Amino acid sequence: MDRIIEVIKNRRSIRAYKQGSVERSIIEEIVDCARQAPTAMNVQPWDFVVVTKREDLAKIPTLIGHGEFIAQAAFAVLVLSRETEYAVEDCSAATENLLLAAAAHGIGSCWVAGTKQAYGPAVAAEFGAPPDRQLIAIVSFGYPAEEPQVEKRPLVEILHWDCF
Repeated sequence: MDRIIEVIKNRRSIRAYKQGSVERSIIEEIVDCARQAPTAMNVQPWDFVVVTKREDLAKIPTLIGHGEFIAQAAFAVLVLSRETEYAVEDCSAATENLLLAAAAHGIGSCWVAGTKQAYGPAVAAEFGAPPDRQLIAIVSFGYPAEEPQVEKRPLVEILHWDCF
């Protein structure tokens, strides 16, 4: 259990990646961890599109208008959902599992918003998603070429017992 706590406390958003690919079996394990996420009433509304081709990765920043680092990633995952009452919550839980599973493998990642973004339908369509799927998140992955240090707010500042 100590390892998962360590992964949670040390994971950071990585926007610079070393050249090179990630083994398919590791990618599959990362996505398999995403599908293990909890969902409201076990609906499991998600689909995951893994993007590995360099030319396809380069399309994503052009489509979304930012996120140039995605073009340099080893792969990206598009988290898509059927329209359900709790699609955002369910797919956000799955996205967090992607981040944590990647970190456990020493792979960096960065979560880019998709929900309610104007570019969502274009990105989904570009990668062949059916019209009834909405883009919830784009996550880039690769072996880190940076070690960002981020200050988190202290626990004493954000923890409230019994009332605010």
